Amino acid sequence: MDFEVLSDADAVALRGASMIAAAARDAVKQRGKFVMLRALAGELLPWDKLEVFQVDERIAPDGDPDRNLSHLRETLLSHAPLNPEHIHAMPVTSANIDAAAYDYARTLEGLAGRPPVLDLAHLGIGPDGHTASLVPEDPVLNVRDRDVALTGIYQGRRRMTLTYPVLNRSRRILWVITGAEKVAALKRLRAGDESIPSGRISRDEALILADRAAAGVLSAGQGKKGRLCELELPPITADTA
Repeated sequence: MDFEVLSDADAVALRGASMIAAAARDAVKQRGKFVMLRALAGELLPWDKLEVFQVDERIAPDGDPDRNLSHLRETLLSHAPLNPEHIHAMPVTSANIDAAAYDYARTLEGLAGRPPVLDLAHLGIGPDGHTASLVPEDPVLNVRDRDVALTGIYQGRRRMTLTYPVLNRSRRILWVITGAEKVAALKRLRAGDESIPSGRISRDEALILADRAAAGVLSAGQGKKGRLCELELPPITADTA
């Protein structure tokens, strides 16, 4: 697992966009398409070859501000020449949500192979160490026979999420982590602490991009690659995001 510390959240976003663009160009060259999760719209990309899947989604109505899809439309679709049909939204408004999760897994297989392999999984982390909607103590953490599953209620809503099997098959993992509230969780992620959900994600071909606040970097004058403060951190008990 590689690790880079950048000055702030904007620098992290720009570096992340550059990494995603490079991965997209390589995937299109190798396989003719790029199966990804999120990107920033300011990069030159082979947009007609991109297939975007969601990592997770809250079960909420279309247009709800809690929906990850709402944010994706605002940050990507509104600014990039990406065919809306290439955005594969999790079908969380379906009357039969269990069948919808099954159908989403079949869509993944149709575009990314069987079993599906994502070219790049773009992940974040919560202060409680969760990633995607793989949240502490939820039975979804133990799912090994499905690539898409449903959680229990977390922060007021159930979620649909990609599971460990499909995330850990990804060709690349890009972690984008910002904010001082992530210091404890990031330290445990880097240590491979499997007591938090994010610690069970594959460390092969993984890169963490963090801002100084999340990394706990001491000196604001350090270069692009920073170091972590060696702090005694309390155990993670709850998500305060």
